[in-house]
Amino acid sequence: MKTFFASLLGTLAAILLITFGGGLVLFFFILGAAALNEPESASVPSGSYLVFDLRANITDAPAQFDDSALSAALGGFESPAQLQHRLVTRALHEVAHDDRIKGVVIKGSFTPGGFGTSYASLAEIRRALLVVKDAGKPIHAYLEYPDLRDYYIASVADDIALDPNGGLLMPGLASQPMFYAGLFEKYGIGVQTARVGKFKSAIEPYTRGDLSPENREQLQQILDDLWFNMRDTVARARDIEPEDLQSLLDSGEGYLADDVLAEGLVDRLVYLDEFLEDIKKATGRGGSSEAFKQVGLDQYIRQISQVSPGAEAEPATDGSENGRVAVVYAEGAIVNGEGQFSDVGGARFGRAIRKLRQDPDIKAIVLRVNSPGGSAVASDQILRELSLAAEQMPVVVSMGGYAASGGYWISAKGARIFAESTTITGSIGVYGMLINVEELANDFGLTFDTVKTGTFADSISIARPKTAAEMALIQKSVSAIYDDFIELVSTGRDIEEDRVREIAEGRVWSGTSALDLGLVDEIGGLSNAIAYAAEAAGLERDFRLTEFPRKRDFAEVLSEALNRFQVKVRGDGIAAQIEIRLETAQTELEAFNDPRGIYARMPLELVIP
Repeated sequence: MKTFFASLLGTLAAILLITFGGGLVLFFFILGAAALNEPESASVPSGSYLVFDLRANITDAPAQFDDSALSAALGGFESPAQLQHRLVTRALHEVAHDDRIKGVVIKGSFTPGGFGTSYASLAEIRRALLVVKDAGKPIHAYLEYPDLRDYYIASVADDIALDPNGGLLMPGLASQPMFYAGLFEKYGIGVQTARVGKFKSAIEPYTRGDLSPENREQLQQILDDLWFNMRDTVARARDIEPEDLQSLLDSGEGYLADDVLAEGLVDRLVYLDEFLEDIKKATGRGGSSEAFKQVGLDQYIRQISQVSPGAEAEPATDGSENGRVAVVYAEGAIVNGEGQFSDVGGARFGRAIRKLRQDPDIKAIVLRVNSPGGSAVASDQILRELSLAAEQMPVVVSMGGYAASGGYWISAKGARIFAESTTITGSIGVYGMLINVEELANDFGLTFDTVKTGTFADSISIARPKTAAEMALIQKSVSAIYDDFIELVSTGRDIEEDRVREIAEGRVWSGTSALDLGLVDEIGGLSNAIAYAAEAAGLERDFRLTEFPRKRDFAEVLSEALNRFQVKVRGDGIAAQIEIRLETAQTELEAFNDPRGIYARMPLELVIP
């Protein structure tokens, strides 16, 4: 098969060299090399350690094609691995019962991207590592400059080693949104808004230069909930009082290697070669030039995906005569139409859910949500199909890092809603945002004129500001959709409407608070939701999963790459950070494609390191 692909790629390269020139050929060689050199499923030597390299982005949905991987290859630097959350947790559960695996080695530092590697995802992964530990298998961690995500995972280890020149980068959590109102004003871009909910702050970056008091209040509460949950978890894992850890970090004494060791946050300071020699001894290769007996987590995932799971493992992805559970990953902004693979396109997801409910082999659906929301129209399209599916089978919701606004809209009618303590949810509110470029166009000598057949015929134009009558109509639409949102939450969660209005107002809540308020049913992860759905559907233990979106094959990746591949190599300086932020803003603006300009979306710039 590899010979075939090598021949195929060679032929493609020759054709493209003639047709498009050398640049695209280089792209194909890189893509082909990646395909041909991808590690195969390795055998697991007895007495091996599983290596969990944190240099990865862990997403809920199966990994899709990533332009950054090719950009990294062209730029000469290493690209982070792409791992799927469900397969990581499944592999760790399998390790706990795999006699070939002696223990686990954790190393590296996470490289989050998009909505990946959320704190909610890490919470379930950490619980899976505790299953390994409870099975009597040692966990060793080697860290250099761990941040909160890294240390949160590594804190389960029996032995935490730190580079003598390293340190702990865990001062706390902060959100520092960027505001564009001044930029818009400078260049003559007008913004008009209509909203319901005093906490509905997603429009603030485009209308203000700072946080509103309400937004500041809710952001502080969210950060406090997340930080205290994770701080308390790592503190207790190291037998330290959470308040003592807080005092240490706030004093500035808990960051350098010697201080970290003295306070018991790590067990020893050693160089990497010393750490590796210890692991080699543990696997019977002490003093040898060979590496310690090991298998990488990504290799192990590929291996167990080819066999039936053990009694304690999560189900694999295949067909089964007993029926299947479908997992639908709503990860990304909710947009109208098909959307990109990084979006939750209302039409695309609605169509997929419709096919699932019409498939006689599908006995239950688990909706995994990792989304800040977006288009109100698209959110309702998805909810409609989920509601129809719920008439035939259990529909269970698992909330990941985000399930807010439109993300909560599509979740509210789930038969049972699971969330992590660190999930960001709620944001039950609606707003409309309308942009006009009249002043900007005039500055360039451009003007507009209009011929129309009705008062509101040109009301969606960006050529001029909206009139008072048009804004009143938009506000009426926004208020009506907000009332619909309140009603569906009241019905779906069996909460009085007046109570929903009290906890709505566009306010964002943590999973812990959402549980207290009745917005979710249980603290738990995706595996808990899958197990609950299977039981509710009456499936036996050997049920199988099917996933949407599925992982795309080589031909699909190739087709998309030809349509949209763009090489971009960036540094990591201040200019690069500003550029990334501005590109993020552009991407967010592109997601504003609701046909009515009305959105159910949480604050756009809830940037938490």
